[in-house]
Amino acid sequence: MTTDVREEPFQLAVLPALSRSTVERDEPVRKDDARLVELWSSGQVVLVDRLGRTPVRDGATTLALRPGAAISPERPPEAMLLGEDDGIAYWALGATEPLRDTIAPPPNAWGLWPGAVSAAGEEWHDLRGIGALLDDTAAGLFTTAVALVNWHARAKFCAKCGSPVARAAAGWATHCTGCGREEYPRTDPAVICLVHDGVGVNGDHVLLARQPIWPAERYSVLAGFVEAGESLEACVEREIAEEVGVTVSAIRYLGSQPWPFPRSIMIGFAAVADPAAPLTPAEGEIEHAHWVSRAEVRAALDAGGEIEGLRLPGPTSIARQMLAGWANPDTAER
Repeated sequence: MTTDVREEPFQLAVLPALSRSTVERDEPVRKDDARLVELWSSGQVVLVDRLGRTPVRDGATTLALRPGAAISPERPPEAMLLGEDDGIAYWALGATEPLRDTIAPPPNAWGLWPGAVSAAGEEWHDLRGIGALLDDTAAGLFTTAVALVNWHARAKFCAKCGSPVARAAAGWATHCTGCGREEYPRTDPAVICLVHDGVGVNGDHVLLARQPIWPAERYSVLAGFVEAGESLEACVEREIAEEVGVTVSAIRYLGSQPWPFPRSIMIGFAAVADPAAPLTPAEGEIEHAHWVSRAEVRAALDAGGEIEGLRLPGPTSIARQMLAGWANPDTAER
């Protein structure tokens, strides 16, 4: 007898876009100077500018990589080793190439982070706009490159003595020039939770909210940062209560996705709340919150991400896969 998966708890629709990767991370190689010389000379480089954009081609579906040897015959001290895949080493470097002609992001992106064009006519886009358009290898490379570039931009001085730091381990650590302290890339955990009304197994309505700075009619599930000394589940309870004033139960884990803006990992959960409970949006943080039916979410998904009155998160976000899994639980990956 076949079980109707709609009677099972929903899961993510697919693996989140920025959780995909094929590149092997080999920590010992990062400290092998002789090997690093070889990897640079034959490697490919992901350039990332100060706004997190990289050059792309083929309709923003492919990274426009640069040969390491063409950038510099010797490995620059600021080069960051992303890893190896199929015999090719990949690196990241901050870029200072002049860009012009601000252009719109690809369709169905958030619409807040415009791209640009180089003097050679090459388009540059950011990870939020194109992450879902890239293949698994490119998505993993770009995500890691942005994470490392952002960390180094914010970690130029020692947290202990304030002295300047020098990069070490091919970009995966810093060494204090004063006290010798080593530091490693930080990741800040944040929870993101799809709250439904608990009707049946997966509910009939989902609780969506919008921030004041978002584009008109843009709604998403609720999220917030984990505080010191707080469990993930406790954070879910606190954040939902703070943001919309309701109590949740039946909290369960769905999946996670790196979100290097600048250094988060989004940890996805589902939970249940009473739709009859009054909603109290947090002043200055939540502009509006309301319950939305499965039929409305499905209609928006079927229309490419938006219908009148409802614009869903872009496909690069884990929020989109959470909503897609909830709206169509019989087609989600298991």
